[in-house]
Amino acid sequence: MQDLKLVIFPAVSFVICVLLFPLVIKILKGLKWFDPPGTHKIHSATTPSMGGIVILTSTALSLLMSLPLQQWLAMKYFFISVVLMFLIGLRDDVLALSPRQKLISQFLPVFVLVFLENARLVSLYDLNNGEHFPAILIYVISIFSVVIISNAYNLIDGIDGLAGTVGALSLTFFSIWNLVAGQPYLSLIALCFTASLIAFLFFNWQPSSIFMGDTGALTVGLVLAFFTIRFINDNFALPVGHTAKFEASVSTALCILVVPLFDTLRVIIVRLSHFESPFHADQNHIHHRFLRLGMSHGRAVCWIAGINLAFIVLAVMMRQQPDAVLLPILVVTCLLITFTIWRLQKKASISNARDTQIPATGT
Repeated sequence: MQDLKLVIFPAVSFVICVLLFPLVIKILKGLKWFDPPGTHKIHSATTPSMGGIVILTSTALSLLMSLPLQQWLAMKYFFISVVLMFLIGLRDDVLALSPRQKLISQFLPVFVLVFLENARLVSLYDLNNGEHFPAILIYVISIFSVVIISNAYNLIDGIDGLAGTVGALSLTFFSIWNLVAGQPYLSLIALCFTASLIAFLFFNWQPSSIFMGDTGALTVGLVLAFFTIRFINDNFALPVGHTAKFEASVSTALCILVVPLFDTLRVIIVRLSHFESPFHADQNHIHHRFLRLGMSHGRAVCWIAGINLAFIVLAVMMRQQPDAVLLPILVVTCLLITFTIWRLQKKASISNARDTQIPATGT
């Protein structure tokens, strides 16, 4: 019966999403609630935002039909934190918050997730043989991790299809892993969110008819943060030899979220090196770099998603290797990819400059 739920209710989530999106797009256009173009934005047309309304609604309806009451009660603080983050995203989409206001307001749902749902990182796991941090450090690192993951995912929502594709890839991994690890209800939650994101891509692929908005990006980012922390803790606790066991808990989680996390870290370092605020919006994200290579949104998304999928495959293939082996490979590979993209972009700019030169003419 449980296996049947894993098929039926993600399909329900998908169908509800497909049916609701045209209606919500029409309503948003009627209300003239658009995401206007800006200096750091790529789109030039006014497009409805707040796609997260449909993503969360369709997922919630499918889970209301499938999750037993005791499971809702057991995970009530997770669902409360998701709703709170959704409301913050909604507030920002309707009446824009400054980056600092948005960051500060996130601490309420993050507090609920870390302190009440117990989504905490308690150590460096395999990197320090599981020795626990002091209590205060556990909360500080856990809050920081949830905030970083949530906002890193939000930051990759810069071109059509990217956030939905990366989110669907990551949640698919968490769904499969939780099923193998014997946690079917967590698998069901991840699958329902995945199905909604896949449905969203039908309306968000270039040319997009609706954006995810902070209602979606912050909410899905929080969900990813929750599943990441649960994976690290639950995977580390599995006995050696278990089918679902990855020897490198932390590095595997980094591989799953490599695109948003590494891109955000790189952008923050670049901004600080230019003596700019980390909150300063620019066009220096990985998707901007792919677009400057002359790619369309769709092609750039396929390349970036391919990179993310390659790291997931790498983690699966090296599941018997500890963090001490996988982490250096992860870091070096990310740096090589960054260098390669920089070289390609430099060659493209030189080529474009040559093409635009006016040839000299003699008399």
